[in-house]
Amino acid sequence: MQPTGHLRDDAVRVGGDARQRFYDGRGYGRPLDGNEIALSRVEAAHLLFRGDLSGIELDDSSSPVGFERFFVASAAAADRFSVRFLVYSDLRDRGFYLSPARDPWPGGSDAPSDAVDFVAYERGQTPDTGRVMYPIQVVGERESVAAAGLAGRTLAVVDEESDITYFAAEGGAIEGATDYEPPTDLTGVLLADRVVVWDAPDGFYERGFYGRPLTGRAADVEGALQLSLVEAASLAADGRLSLSASVGDSAGNPHASAAARVVARGRDVEGERFDRRLAVYGRLRAADAVPKTGFKFGADFRTYLDVETVEDLPHSEHLVRVVEGDHRFSPRELSLDVRLAGGVRKEMVFALTRGNGETIGEVDGAPIEWVSVDRLTP
Repeated sequence: MQPTGHLRDDAVRVGGDARQRFYDGRGYGRPLDGNEIALSRVEAAHLLFRGDLSGIELDDSSSPVGFERFFVASAAAADRFSVRFLVYSDLRDRGFYLSPARDPWPGGSDAPSDAVDFVAYERGQTPDTGRVMYPIQVVGERESVAAAGLAGRTLAVVDEESDITYFAAEGGAIEGATDYEPPTDLTGVLLADRVVVWDAPDGFYERGFYGRPLTGRAADVEGALQLSLVEAASLAADGRLSLSASVGDSAGNPHASAAARVVARGRDVEGERFDRRLAVYGRLRAADAVPKTGFKFGADFRTYLDVETVEDLPHSEHLVRVVEGDHRFSPRELSLDVRLAGGVRKEMVFALTRGNGETIGEVDGAPIEWVSVDRLTP
């Protein structure tokens, strides 16, 4: 006959041989005095669902109830109980031992964040001896997820039909190996939303992959190159680009620096988002990666890590989307980005910026948190 549990202070206590049966052998719960153990509501519901418990007494005077009554009572008493139960059961069925990621349960000290619901140990490992393989944050399809601090967690997203999609989020900046130093004597003309360099030096596009040449079948102009405002602002901030002229200069000061004039134009056409993209662009170039527009992929940038020549250009490795530090993802948004990146064989990376956008220096020096997200099959 299977044992009966007793709900006390939001934990289900089970006596008899429960420690040997459930904790020692299968990693459920936490040991109490003697052979008694305490189970979280999710663990108890899973054992009840499997038939390993005969019932659970909800209070001192009640008769033991079955899975249906206990599930409904727990859903009313515990936040997000139903989605957490679905994820817990799925991972148990995949062969993982799990612990609730809060004290006094065994997994409480292993959780990297309060947002984590469970920790899943390496297959075959128990809470006593196992290493954490997945810190699990459970999210419903209609909830939101803070971008900050996401790195290091595994997201388990439960959709409206109770299907579960797992995402692995990792930290770490993008590092490249492109060996190119742009010249310091570039001169361009600021147009409405780009800068034209009429006499670009050899290698500037071919090896540095800056800008895009003005070309055509009947072109009689050589060396003309269009730079995006982000490219131009970064080069001007480094003292490598000056302006010989500008069209409709919104800075209102013809004596302002080239960097200030290009940034002012960028803010005019794009708003404060320009400053965040500029900060990320500059950081990628400083890391010897080559960022180019990611517009075709719905991202801010695509990156090339090792460019030797544009004629022998490798596939880009990342899609980079720039978001504010306090951004919150909807699971649908996250799924779309990651699915698209995977479909074109790239890694999806989010750059979280916290600059206030007052000056180039403040933005460029602002901290950037890098988070890469990919689909995961546990």
